[in-house]
Amino acid sequence: MKTKVRNILLLALGLLVGVSLTIGQGVLAERESGGASPLPLQELRTFTEVFGKIKEEYVEEVDDKKLLEDAVRGMLAGLDPHSAFLDEEAFRELRVGTSGEFGGLGIEVGMEDGFVRVIAPIDDTPAARAGVKAGDLIIRLDEAPVKGMSLADAVKMMRGKPGSKIRLTIVREGADKPLEITIVRDVIQVKSIKSRILEAGYGYVRITQFQSHSGEDMIEAISALKKENDGILKGMVLDLRNNPGGVLTAAVTVSDAFLEQGMIVYTEGRRDSAQLSYKATPVDVLKGTPMVVLVNGGSASASEIVAGALQDHGRAIVMGTKTFGKGSVQTILPMVDGSALKLTTARYFTPSGRSIQAEGIEPDIVTENVVVTAGEAPAIEPVKEANLSGHLENGSAKLKKPATDEAAPTTTPATPAKPASLAAQDYQLYEALNLLKGLNILNKQR
Repeated sequence: MKTKVRNILLLALGLLVGVSLTIGQGVLAERESGGASPLPLQELRTFTEVFGKIKEEYVEEVDDKKLLEDAVRGMLAGLDPHSAFLDEEAFRELRVGTSGEFGGLGIEVGMEDGFVRVIAPIDDTPAARAGVKAGDLIIRLDEAPVKGMSLADAVKMMRGKPGSKIRLTIVREGADKPLEITIVRDVIQVKSIKSRILEAGYGYVRITQFQSHSGEDMIEAISALKKENDGILKGMVLDLRNNPGGVLTAAVTVSDAFLEQGMIVYTEGRRDSAQLSYKATPVDVLKGTPMVVLVNGGSASASEIVAGALQDHGRAIVMGTKTFGKGSVQTILPMVDGSALKLTTARYFTPSGRSIQAEGIEPDIVTENVVVTAGEAPAIEPVKEANLSGHLENGSAKLKKPATDEAAPTTTPATPAKPASLAAQDYQLYEALNLLKGLNILNKQR
C-alpha cells in the first residue's frame, strides 16, 4: 500500500512537471526571437525518473526536501567553484561576515578537484595563528574525508562553538607528507585596516579583507599617518597580501582614494544588470605620493581589482608574486524560503581591459617572501683606505683619529637586544620600503 501511494505521488509529480514544461515551452516559443532556449524536456524527465528511483530503491528513506536541496546544490556546484546554494543559516552568516564578525576558523576557501583549497587565512584569526597558509589543500576534517563533500558542507563542519577544536589534514606544496593542524574555533572579529609608520615619512596600510566600511576606514588611517608625520607622507605601502577579497564597493572606494580620473573596474555578463562600470572621482588622498602595492597568491577578487586599477593607471608599483586570479562576480539572489543562491553572473576587467579570471595580476616587480638571516660578523675587520700607512687625508675635513692612550675598560657593557630588522621580519615589505626611498631620491634629482 505504501509503495502504491508513493507511485501515485511520483506520477503526480511527473504530470505536474510535464504540465509546467508544456506551459513553459509555449511561453518560450513566443520569446524565441529574444534568444530564449526551450526547456530540456528529456533531461527533466530523466531528473524525475532519478528522483523516483531514489525514493523507491535507496537503502534508507530520504526526505523530499533534502533530495531536492541536494539536487540544487549539485546543480550550482557543477557551474564553477564560487556558485553555491545557501540555506537560511549559511545566508545569515554570509551577511554577518561582511560586517566584520563571525564564527569559525578565519579562512577564505574554495573548491578544487573535490578538495577545499585555502585562498587565504585572515590575519589574527585561529587559522592564521595555527600556521594555515594560502594554497593549502584541506583533504580531511577531523576523521571525515573532504572528497565528496560540497563546499557548503565542508564550511559547516569547520564552523562550531568557540573553544571547540578541529583537526585539519592539509597537503602543502613542498611538504613531504600531509600536515595535521589542530585549530581552536573562535568568534572571528576582523579589523580590516591596520596601519603604522615604517620609517619617518613612510606609511604602511594593510587591508586584511574588504568589508562594507573598509574604504572609509582606510582613508581615516591615512589621515592619522599624515598627522603623525607633520601632514606629509613621502611614500606608502598598501599591503593586500593574503586578502581574499570581499565587498566590491569597498574595493572601488579604496582604488578611488588614489585615482583622480578614469575607469576603476568594469564587469561583463549576460544580463544588462551585470554590465557595470566604476570611475574615479577627482581626489587623490596622497596627492601623487609614491605607492607600492604588495600582493601574493592569496590576494584575490577585490584585492586584484585594486591592484589592477592602480597598476593600469601607473599610480602604484605592484610588487610581490602573482595573485590568485578570481575575476568573477557573485550575485546573491534571495529565495522566498529564506535561502539564497550565490551565482556567478559576470567577469571583472581592469581599466585596460584585462580579465582577472584565472590569470591574476602579474606584479611589476616579482619579489618572493624569502627568509633573511643575519650572517656572522667577520673575525677580522676588512682593510680600508684609512688603515693604509701614509694614506692621503680627506682634504675637506680632518679625520678624527681614535684615542690610543686611554686605558681599555676591564669589562664590556651589555648590549641591549635589538629588534629583528624589517628585512628579517618581512623581506617583501623591506624591498617595498627601499623602492619608495629610491623613487623619492629620483624625484628630488629631477
